[in-house]
Amino acid sequence: MSILINKDTKVAVWGMTGKYGIKQTKNMLSYGTKIVAGISVSRGGEEVNGEPIYDMVSEAIRHTEINTGIIYVPPVRAKDAAIEAIDAGIKVLMIATEGMPLHDTILIKRLAEARGTWVIGPNTVGIITPGECLVGSLASDYAMKGRVGVVTRGGTIAVELTRMMSAAGFGQSTCVGAGGDKVIGKNMADYLQLFEKDPDTDVVVLNGEIGGHKEFECAEVISGMKKKVIAYILGRCAPAGKRMGHIGAIIGGKDEGFEEKREVLRQAGAIVVDTPWMILEELNKLGLKQKNSAAISLN
Repeated sequence: MSILINKDTKVAVWGMTGKYGIKQTKNMLSYGTKIVAGISVSRGGEEVNGEPIYDMVSEAIRHTEINTGIIYVPPVRAKDAAIEAIDAGIKVLMIATEGMPLHDTILIKRLAEARGTWVIGPNTVGIITPGECLVGSLASDYAMKGRVGVVTRGGTIAVELTRMMSAAGFGQSTCVGAGGDKVIGKNMADYLQLFEKDPDTDVVVLNGEIGGHKEFECAEVISGMKKKVIAYILGRCAPAGKRMGHIGAIIGGKDEGFEEKREVLRQAGAIVVDTPWMILEELNKLGLKQKNSAAISLN
Protein backbone atom coordinates (compact mmCIF):
# COMPACT_ATOMS: atom_id res chain seq x y z
CA MET A 1 0.00 0.00 0.00
CA SER A 2 2.72 2.54 0.99
CA ILE A 3 1.46 5.82 2.48
CA LEU A 4 -0.18 8.88 0.89
CA ILE A 5 0.96 8.37 -2.74
CA ASN A 6 1.09 5.44 -5.17
CA LYS A 7 0.85 4.58 -8.87
CA ASP A 8 -2.70 5.97 -9.01
CA THR A 9 -1.80 9.42 -7.65
CA LYS A 10 -2.76 12.29 -9.97
CA VAL A 11 -0.84 15.50 -9.41
CA ALA A 12 -1.34 19.20 -10.11
CA VAL A 13 1.68 21.52 -9.93
CA TRP A 14 1.31 25.13 -8.79
CA GLY A 15 4.08 27.20 -10.37
CA MET A 16 4.77 24.73 -13.18
CA THR A 17 5.67 27.58 -15.54
CA GLY A 18 8.52 28.85 -13.34
CA LYS A 19 12.12 27.78 -13.82
CA TYR A 20 12.16 25.45 -10.82
CA GLY A 21 8.66 24.18 -11.49
CA ILE A 22 9.58 23.25 -15.05
CA LYS A 23 12.66 21.37 -13.86
CA GLN A 24 10.90 19.44 -11.11
CA THR A 25 7.89 18.63 -13.27
CA LYS A 26 10.19 17.09 -15.86
CA ASN A 27 11.90 15.05 -13.15
CA MET A 28 8.59 13.80 -11.74
CA LEU A 29 7.30 12.88 -15.20
CA SER A 30 10.51 11.01 -15.94
CA TYR A 31 9.98 8.98 -12.78
CA GLY A 32 6.51 7.99 -13.92
CA THR A 33 4.41 10.32 -11.78
CA LYS A 34 1.05 11.18 -13.31
CA ILE A 35 1.20 14.96 -13.64
CA VAL A 36 -2.21 15.94 -14.99
CA ALA A 37 -2.22 19.76 -14.73
CA GLY A 38 -0.26 22.88 -13.98
CA ILE A 39 -1.80 25.86 -12.19
CA SER A 40 -0.46 29.30 -13.11
CA VAL A 41 -2.54 32.48 -13.21
CA SER A 42 -2.61 34.18 -16.64
CA ARG A 43 -0.85 31.21 -18.28
CA GLY A 44 -3.94 29.08 -18.90
CA GLY A 45 -4.00 27.37 -22.30
CA GLU A 46 -0.24 26.86 -22.45
CA GLU A 47 1.63 23.59 -22.01
CA VAL A 48 4.77 22.66 -20.05
CA ASN A 49 6.48 19.35 -20.70
CA GLY A 50 3.37 18.36 -22.63
CA GLU A 51 1.03 18.98 -19.68
CA PRO A 52 -1.82 21.54 -19.78
CA ILE A 53 -1.73 24.77 -17.77
CA TYR A 54 -4.85 26.21 -16.16
CA ASP A 55 -5.39 29.60 -14.52
CA MET A 56 -7.21 28.04 -11.57
CA VAL A 57 -7.47 24.55 -10.12
CA SER A 58 -11.27 24.83 -10.21
CA GLU A 59 -10.96 24.90 -14.00
CA ALA A 60 -8.51 22.01 -14.06
CA ILE A 61 -10.74 19.65 -12.06
CA ARG A 62 -13.49 20.11 -14.63
CA HIS A 63 -11.20 18.44 -17.15
CA THR A 64 -9.28 15.85 -15.13
CA GLU A 65 -9.14 14.08 -11.78
CA ILE A 66 -6.68 15.57 -9.26
CA ASN A 67 -6.06 14.19 -5.77
CA THR A 68 -2.58 15.56 -4.98
CA GLY A 69 -0.84 18.89 -5.40
CA ILE A 70 2.59 20.41 -5.02
CA ILE A 71 3.35 24.12 -4.69
CA TYR A 72 6.41 25.74 -6.27
CA VAL A 73 5.59 29.44 -5.89
CA PRO A 74 7.26 32.29 -3.93
CA PRO A 75 6.39 32.72 -0.22
CA VAL A 76 4.12 35.71 -0.85
CA ARG A 77 1.91 33.59 -3.14
CA ALA A 78 2.09 30.24 -1.38
CA LYS A 79 -0.77 30.89 1.06
CA ASP A 80 -3.24 31.69 -1.72
CA ALA A 81 -2.13 28.64 -3.70
CA ALA A 82 -2.55 26.38 -0.67
CA ILE A 83 -5.99 27.77 0.15
CA GLU A 84 -7.05 27.26 -3.47
CA ALA A 85 -5.87 23.63 -3.36
CA ILE A 86 -7.58 22.88 -0.04
CA ASP A 87 -10.84 24.53 -1.14
CA ALA A 88 -10.76 22.37 -4.29
CA GLY A 89 -10.67 19.20 -2.21
CA ILE A 90 -7.04 18.20 -2.85
CA LYS A 91 -6.34 15.40 -0.35
CA VAL A 92 -2.53 15.49 -0.22
CA LEU A 93 -0.70 18.80 -0.64
CA MET A 94 3.05 19.39 -0.64
CA ILE A 95 4.36 22.91 -0.09
CA ALA A 96 7.96 23.05 -1.29
CA THR A 97 8.18 26.80 -0.66
CA GLU A 98 10.67 27.88 1.98
CA GLY A 99 10.37 31.01 4.07
CA MET A 100 6.58 31.33 4.31
CA PRO A 101 5.35 33.80 6.94
CA LEU A 102 4.54 31.93 10.13
CA HIS A 103 0.97 33.22 10.36
CA ASP A 104 0.32 32.02 6.79
CA THR A 105 1.46 28.51 7.69
CA ILE A 106 -0.70 28.46 10.83
CA LEU A 107 -3.74 29.52 8.80
CA ILE A 108 -3.10 26.81 6.21
CA LYS A 109 -2.56 24.17 8.90
CA ARG A 110 -5.87 24.97 10.58
CA LEU A 111 -7.78 25.09 7.30
CA ALA A 112 -6.28 21.80 6.14
CA GLU A 113 -7.19 20.07 9.40
CA ALA A 114 -10.76 21.33 9.10
CA ARG A 115 -11.10 20.19 5.47
CA GLY A 116 -9.23 16.89 5.72
CA THR A 117 -6.22 17.78 3.57
CA TRP A 118 -2.86 16.21 4.47
CA VAL A 119 -0.24 18.96 4.16
CA ILE A 120 3.46 18.07 3.79
CA GLY A 121 5.74 21.03 4.46
CA PRO A 122 6.30 23.92 4.00
CA ASN A 123 9.98 23.68 3.13
CA THR A 124 9.82 20.05 2.05
CA VAL A 125 11.59 17.97 -0.59
CA GLY A 126 8.38 15.99 -0.87
CA ILE A 127 7.61 12.30 -0.83
CA ILE A 128 8.44 9.20 -2.87
CA THR A 129 6.98 5.71 -3.04
CA PRO A 130 9.77 3.92 -4.91
CA GLY A 131 8.85 2.52 -8.29
CA GLU A 132 5.41 4.13 -8.20
CA CYS A 133 5.30 7.87 -7.63
CA LEU A 134 7.49 10.87 -6.83
CA VAL A 135 5.99 14.18 -5.72
CA GLY A 136 8.81 16.64 -5.14
CA SER A 137 12.54 16.14 -5.51
CA LEU A 138 13.27 13.38 -2.99
CA ALA A 139 15.98 10.91 -4.05
CA SER A 140 14.49 9.71 -7.33
CA ASP A 141 17.92 8.44 -8.40
CA TYR A 142 18.42 6.45 -5.20
CA ALA A 143 15.10 5.18 -3.85
CA MET A 144 14.55 1.42 -4.05
CA LYS A 145 11.35 -0.51 -3.38
CA GLY A 146 11.32 -2.23 -0.02
CA ARG A 147 9.72 -2.38 3.41
CA VAL A 148 11.36 0.43 5.42
CA GLY A 149 9.42 3.64 5.99
CA VAL A 150 11.49 6.82 6.26
CA VAL A 151 10.46 10.17 7.74
CA THR A 152 12.77 13.12 8.35
CA ARG A 153 12.54 16.78 9.29
CA GLY A 154 15.15 17.98 6.81
CA GLY A 155 15.43 17.36 3.08
CA THR A 156 19.13 16.73 2.54
CA ILE A 157 19.24 14.03 5.21
CA ALA A 158 16.18 12.37 3.64
CA VAL A 159 18.05 12.08 0.35
CA GLU A 160 21.24 10.84 2.02
CA LEU A 161 19.53 8.24 4.19
CA THR A 162 17.64 6.91 1.18
CA ARG A 163 20.87 6.71 -0.81
CA MET A 164 22.72 4.87 1.96
CA MET A 165 19.90 2.42 2.59
CA SER A 166 19.44 1.55 -1.06
CA ALA A 167 23.17 1.08 -1.55
CA ALA A 168 23.19 -1.36 1.37
CA GLY A 169 20.18 -3.30 0.06
CA PHE A 170 17.46 -1.89 2.33
CA GLY A 171 14.56 -0.71 0.19
CA GLN A 172 11.87 1.73 1.23
CA SER A 173 8.07 1.59 1.29
CA THR A 174 7.71 5.39 1.31
CA CYS A 175 10.16 8.19 2.15
CA VAL A 176 8.97 11.64 3.19
CA GLY A 177 10.55 14.91 4.25
CA ALA A 178 8.03 16.33 6.71
CA GLY A 179 9.37 19.88 6.33
CA GLY A 180 12.06 22.00 7.89
CA ASP A 181 10.09 25.05 9.03
CA LYS A 182 9.16 25.65 12.65
CA VAL A 183 5.47 25.10 11.92
CA ILE A 184 4.48 22.49 9.32
CA GLY A 185 1.26 20.85 8.22
CA LYS A 186 1.66 17.30 9.49
CA ASN A 187 4.35 16.49 12.03
CA MET A 188 6.60 13.43 12.04
CA ALA A 189 4.41 11.75 14.64
CA ASP A 190 1.53 11.75 12.14
CA TYR A 191 3.64 9.83 9.62
CA LEU A 192 4.62 7.29 12.27
CA GLN A 193 0.94 6.55 12.75
CA LEU A 194 0.49 6.00 9.02
CA PHE A 195 3.50 3.70 8.82
CA GLU A 196 2.25 1.71 11.81
CA LYS A 197 -0.94 0.92 9.88
CA ASP A 198 0.75 0.31 6.51
CA PRO A 199 1.01 -3.43 5.69
CA ASP A 200 3.92 -2.74 3.32
CA THR A 201 6.09 -1.21 6.07
CA ASP A 202 7.93 -3.44 8.56
CA VAL A 203 10.13 -0.86 10.33
CA VAL A 204 10.46 2.93 10.37
CA VAL A 205 13.59 5.10 10.24
CA LEU A 206 13.02 8.44 11.97
CA ASN A 207 15.40 11.37 11.65
CA GLY A 208 14.92 14.23 14.07
CA GLU A 209 16.87 17.35 14.96
CA ILE A 210 17.57 19.75 17.77
CA GLY A 211 14.99 22.43 18.41
CA GLY A 212 11.25 22.30 18.97
CA HIS A 213 9.18 19.48 20.43
CA LYS A 214 8.31 17.36 17.40
CA GLU A 215 10.45 14.46 18.61
CA PHE A 216 8.59 14.43 21.93
CA GLU A 217 5.35 14.00 19.98
CA CYS A 218 7.02 11.14 18.14
CA ALA A 219 7.95 9.51 21.44
CA GLU A 220 4.30 9.47 22.51
CA VAL A 221 3.37 7.61 19.31
CA ILE A 222 6.36 5.25 19.42
CA SER A 223 5.45 4.10 22.93
CA GLY A 224 2.27 2.56 21.50
CA MET A 225 3.70 1.17 18.25
CA LYS A 226 4.24 -2.51 17.51
CA LYS A 227 6.70 -1.80 14.70
CA LYS A 228 10.33 -1.00 15.46
CA VAL A 229 11.48 2.60 15.04
CA ILE A 230 15.16 3.41 14.47
CA ALA A 231 15.83 7.01 15.45
CA TYR A 232 18.75 9.27 14.62
CA ILE A 233 19.00 12.85 15.92
CA LEU A 234 21.04 15.57 14.23
CA GLY A 235 22.76 18.37 16.15
CA ARG A 236 25.15 16.74 18.62
CA CYS A 237 27.56 19.70 18.55
CA ALA A 238 25.05 22.52 18.12
CA PRO A 239 25.35 25.34 20.70
CA ALA A 240 22.20 26.63 22.39
CA GLY A 241 20.57 29.62 20.70
CA LYS A 242 22.30 29.09 17.34
CA ARG A 243 20.19 28.18 14.32
CA MET A 244 21.72 25.24 12.47
CA GLY A 245 20.50 24.85 8.91
CA HIS A 246 16.80 25.54 8.49
CA ILE A 247 14.56 27.59 10.71
CA GLY A 248 13.36 24.78 12.97
CA ALA A 249 16.82 23.64 14.05
CA ILE A 250 17.58 25.86 17.02
CA ILE A 251 17.75 24.94 20.70
CA GLY A 252 15.31 27.28 22.42
CA GLY A 253 15.02 25.49 25.76
CA LYS A 254 16.82 22.91 27.87
CA ASP A 255 14.48 20.12 26.72
CA GLU A 256 15.09 20.82 23.01
CA GLY A 257 18.68 19.63 22.87
CA PHE A 258 20.40 16.60 21.39
CA GLU A 259 20.67 14.38 24.46
CA GLU A 260 17.19 15.23 25.75
CA LYS A 261 15.58 14.13 22.51
CA ARG A 262 17.63 10.95 22.28
CA GLU A 263 16.68 10.00 25.82
CA VAL A 264 12.94 10.55 25.41
CA LEU A 265 12.92 8.49 22.21
CA ARG A 266 14.92 5.72 23.88
CA GLN A 267 12.53 5.61 26.82
CA ALA A 268 9.61 5.35 24.40
CA GLY A 269 11.10 2.20 22.89
CA ALA A 270 12.93 3.51 19.83
CA ILE A 271 16.31 2.12 18.80
CA VAL A 272 18.43 5.28 19.06
CA VAL A 273 21.66 5.29 17.05
CA ASP A 274 24.71 7.57 17.05
CA THR A 275 25.44 7.73 13.32
CA PRO A 276 23.60 7.16 10.03
CA TRP A 277 25.76 4.09 9.40
CA MET A 278 24.39 2.50 12.56
CA ILE A 279 20.92 2.66 11.01
CA LEU A 280 22.14 0.15 8.43
CA GLU A 281 23.53 -2.08 11.18
CA GLU A 282 20.19 -2.10 12.99
CA LEU A 283 18.25 -2.82 9.79
CA ASN A 284 20.58 -5.73 9.14
CA LYS A 285 19.96 -7.10 12.65
CA LEU A 286 16.23 -6.99 11.91
CA GLY A 287 16.77 -9.08 8.78
CA LEU A 288 15.45 -6.48 6.36
CA LYS A 289 18.19 -6.67 3.74
CA GLN A 290 16.62 -7.66 0.45
CA LYS A 291 17.92 -10.81 -1.17
CA ASN A 292 19.01 -10.42 -4.78
CA SER A 293 18.31 -6.67 -4.56
CA ALA A 294 19.71 -4.41 -7.25
CA ALA A 295 21.41 -2.15 -4.73
CA ILE A 296 22.65 1.17 -6.08
CA SER A 297 26.24 2.33 -6.00
CA LEU A 298 27.39 4.97 -3.52
CA ASN A 299 29.67 6.45 -6.19
